[in-house]
Amino acid sequence: MTRVLSIVFLSLFTISSWAQDAKARVILDKMSAKYKAMSSFSANFAYGSMSPSGKKGRMSTGSILTKGVKFKLNMAGQEIYNNGKELYTYVKETNEVNITEYDSSEDSPFSPSNIYTIYKKGYDYKFIKEETVGGKVLEIIELKPQKKGDNVSKIQIGVNKSDKSIANWKITDTGGKITVFELSAFKPNVAANDATFNFNTAKYPGVEVIDLR
Repeated sequence: MTRVLSIVFLSLFTISSWAQDAKARVILDKMSAKYKAMSSFSANFAYGSMSPSGKKGRMSTGSILTKGVKFKLNMAGQEIYNNGKELYTYVKETNEVNITEYDSSEDSPFSPSNIYTIYKKGYDYKFIKEETVGGKVLEIIELKPQKKGDNVSKIQIGVNKSDKSIANWKITDTGGKITVFELSAFKPNVAANDATFNFNTAKYPGVEVIDLR
């Protein structure tokens, strides 16, 4: 995932008054429990830049299917398959696939498959406000990294008040650049055969296989 989302983070803890926001914790725990209770889920998402005033730039789209640690992700001209052991990154433009051993520590916490657990380690969090978007009331939680030197300044997660599902999240880097992700067409407990998370070379005639394991 880090190859796609390219956001890094370092270490060193600092303590903030945000760490004790009980209301934010209750909301985040309910949201996380909702997703963990699912055997699998799929969703579409849009992502792109946003100005400080809230104006969006050109948005791109993607899709995600997850089942436990396994996932299939389509975004930025790539198809990424994780079967729990190997990671296959297929680049459509060059018709090549890179195979590496899967290392969960390299997963981006900002991806659609991990955003619902990001708050549990390395972040302080605070309830900011409620706002209505598209007729739905969202609870806005802001997270700030506890690590000095982190490239991320803050993350805002919009949680649907009615069912505790995630509607969107916004990542602001230390330079002020904002990247927004918006979920749609969310489907819980979808049928997901394990073969779905393996890259099938037979479906990609002439594909160049680069095995980096």
